[in-house]
Amino acid sequence: MDPQPVSLASILIVEDDPSGRLRLQRLLSGVADDGAHIETASDLAQAQAALSARTFSLALVDVQLPDGNGIGLIAWMQQHAPRTASVIVSAWAEEETILAAVQAGAIGYLLKDRDDDELRVSLKSLQRGGAPIDPTIARRILALLPQAAPAAPQPAAPPLSEREREILKLVAQGFSNREIAELVSLSKLTIECHTKNIYRKLAVGSRTAAVFEARSMGLLN
Repeated sequence: MDPQPVSLASILIVEDDPSGRLRLQRLLSGVADDGAHIETASDLAQAQAALSARTFSLALVDVQLPDGNGIGLIAWMQQHAPRTASVIVSAWAEEETILAAVQAGAIGYLLKDRDDDELRVSLKSLQRGGAPIDPTIARRILALLPQAAPAAPQPAAPPLSEREREILKLVAQGFSNREIAELVSLSKLTIECHTKNIYRKLAVGSRTAAVFEARSMGLLN
């Protein structure tokens, strides 16, 4: 699907460190919508309870929580709070963690050690449909892509149609669904149906994950 603007009207901060929670609340106060509802959770249980009781437009999630893993929370959200966009805000930058977050459905990955202005700009980009990814994280992801294919024989690629392959290549080039529709002379609704089928066949939940998975399977060669 097309990257959609994320409203900053109702936000859940999932962070166990009190100073970290206060910092994110302060940053959001400068970029969130007027009258925004900002709620905090210090662990996985509190976050799941909050997400079950209310619909949030955005969740900012730390990786390490006292009673579980933030990436597991994001995966849980795909089933239980699918309307809530999720962005990792963490000190962790290991490749395995980054890829797991993207594959779980995170639309962004930010690092805590960035200064306030950088984080504020990244969070603001969500309102324009951006996917806020720290430059260091983006470089790590790009560096991993050529190495993603396993040394052992590759598993059979999902049976993508020629049209789906064509659309997937345009997605990888950064075109939106509307732009792809114009390029291939189809309706935007038809393109959205194709992208949903691509997500299903690749077992992913985001454009970034779809491109990564397709590259690892050799579908974009």
